[in-house]
Amino acid sequence: MSVMKFGDKSLDLSLPHVMGILNVTPDSFSDGGQHNSLEAALRQAEKMLEDGASFIDIGGESTRPGAAEVSEQEELDRVLPAVEAIAQRFDTIISVDTSTPSVMLESAKLGAGLINDVRALERDGAVAAAAQTGLPVCLMHMRGTPKDMQQSPSYDALIEDVEQYLLERVAIAEAAGIQREQILLDPGIGFGKSLVHNATLLNYTQRFVDLGFEVLIGVSRKTMIGDILGVPVDQRLYGTMGANASTYLKGARIFRVHDVKPHVDMLKVMHQIEESRNA
Repeated sequence: MSVMKFGDKSLDLSLPHVMGILNVTPDSFSDGGQHNSLEAALRQAEKMLEDGASFIDIGGESTRPGAAEVSEQEELDRVLPAVEAIAQRFDTIISVDTSTPSVMLESAKLGAGLINDVRALERDGAVAAAAQTGLPVCLMHMRGTPKDMQQSPSYDALIEDVEQYLLERVAIAEAAGIQREQILLDPGIGFGKSLVHNATLLNYTQRFVDLGFEVLIGVSRKTMIGDILGVPVDQRLYGTMGANASTYLKGARIFRVHDVKPHVDMLKVMHQIEESRNA
């Protein structure tokens, strides 16, 4: 059984889990501005938990293509009240989607259970801060920055490049005192990748699982789904489910999504069918 501790909570990661996205930002690509009052954020968190989410992932900095960075204080002001309020009201694992050391440290004090960093702890002080919290971390691959990452992304050898980068970040995290079994990997769908890059990475999910880490997939409503189907952001649920289903079959177990209940139901059925093969 693959059990991971997230602060004072534990999850069996041999089972699939859904991470509900809670953007407390005015400008995220899909739900920007919808949950950036505390009352609205709490309502959304409650709904996602009722729908079966195992994690609530709180983000205070948009990382959509072209997004500018926010100030440290602004991110603190957005994220910390949401972390504190959700930790007080709900029995769930709070994931903090941040690259900022002070946000990591303060969120951990308020009850966060996971640090989810799109920059793989590359910001100054981030590795030390993450290690100090004692929490698990999710390390993601990104080529460039959100501001410029989609300007003609290219790779010499996509899978090898992404794998090498993630293993280098793992080594740095371990050297700082973060235990290997506390590290999740995210191939970074949509972060400095073309449609072909994204589809290829999803197809190679098993390769990252085989490195010995649990894999988190974040493809919900992203541009690749829109490009394949020719539909706007609010019509990408079924395409997102198709992408996530394919990666579940290749070993991914954590799925970061906007639409919690459809994914919880889908993954429950898929897991039951898979278990029946072993009966």
